[in-house]
Amino acid sequence: MNTTSSPLAGSPVRIGALAPLTRPGWVEAGRQLIAGLELAVTDVNENGGIGGRPLELVVRDTAANPQRAEEAVAELAALGVAAIAGEYHSVVARAAAAKADALGVPFLCSSAVLDTLIEHPTDWVARLAPAQSHGWQLYADFLLKEGHRRVAVAADPSVYWASGTRILRDYLGSRGGEVVEFDMRELTPAAVCDKLVEHGPTALLLLVGIPEPAVPIVQAVRGDERLAELLIGAPAGQPEFDEWAALLGADGAGVPFLCYLPDELPPLGTRVAAAVREGSGQAPSFVALEGYDTILVLASALRTHGVDRRRVAEAWPHLAVEGTRAPIRFARVPGIDVWQWAWPPVQVVDRDPAALGRLRVRRGCVPYKQGAHRIRG
Repeated sequence: MNTTSSPLAGSPVRIGALAPLTRPGWVEAGRQLIAGLELAVTDVNENGGIGGRPLELVVRDTAANPQRAEEAVAELAALGVAAIAGEYHSVVARAAAAKADALGVPFLCSSAVLDTLIEHPTDWVARLAPAQSHGWQLYADFLLKEGHRRVAVAADPSVYWASGTRILRDYLGSRGGEVVEFDMRELTPAAVCDKLVEHGPTALLLLVGIPEPAVPIVQAVRGDERLAELLIGAPAGQPEFDEWAALLGADGAGVPFLCYLPDELPPLGTRVAAAVREGSGQAPSFVALEGYDTILVLASALRTHGVDRRRVAEAWPHLAVEGTRAPIRFARVPGIDVWQWAWPPVQVVDRDPAALGRLRVRRGCVPYKQGAHRIRG
């Protein structure tokens, strides 16, 4: 972005930001999200702010706790924020969305994907990340095209993981596939290996948290000669972050996951990714780009529709923003009760066994357009 020499003046326009920054939240995801949000705020302010007023980020740690998120939304609303942004964990984002809707505060969800982000249609909430049903059906299609029709899932108990299991079971089942579910409340990693041998799936999907129990499950499976040909997958994206490679090394390679990036980043995305890497010392993830895009969208709404909360909420269908990954527009999608970017680009990628720091595209895709999606590869 080009910078401006005009000084910013007046009271700041505040944006509340929610992210998991302490355990049991996925801390690395939270840090990437905040890195993208903060970088975008800096860029917006270098380009005149909001009508000459500075944009200011007010960050609150949700720690993956829905009640904490509700309390943060109420606090931020009382502080007078124009809108609330962020959150990574779906169950937490759902609590934040309900509270924002009740209080009449615009909430732009950056990264959470659970289809039912709220229980009724609302104009107060919009989302950048693709709905879980969209991304996970693409992942299931990848599995089928790779020849995996009998798939096991190792699942922790949660609304998010249960939703993912249901999407996979419905999609695969309607196409001649089968899903076998392992309840990780009852099984050790060694017992998972025995169950895999007993049931004979060709792929195991990790619907669990990181580092526990995802890391010990991967280590157990990789060390079991009986499972040498088994594919390990993680549709929710656990291998995306540096923590995965640091804990698992070579065992963490070749685990396909969903990645919300295009085949090639546009110039803005390339610049933002480089800036995140320079600022954090970590490999930038698509979560950081989601954070940056969140602020771009909110800045556009604030500049064109003003800082009144209701006017921001009315802006979603009228926005057209050149994002870090693709042009962003919001629409009403059947079955989704929030304003939805339909759709961000989605790929299935893994960490390259030849170079753990490099992502290898297993199946590239083009964005969803006009009611249909096409998958390349």
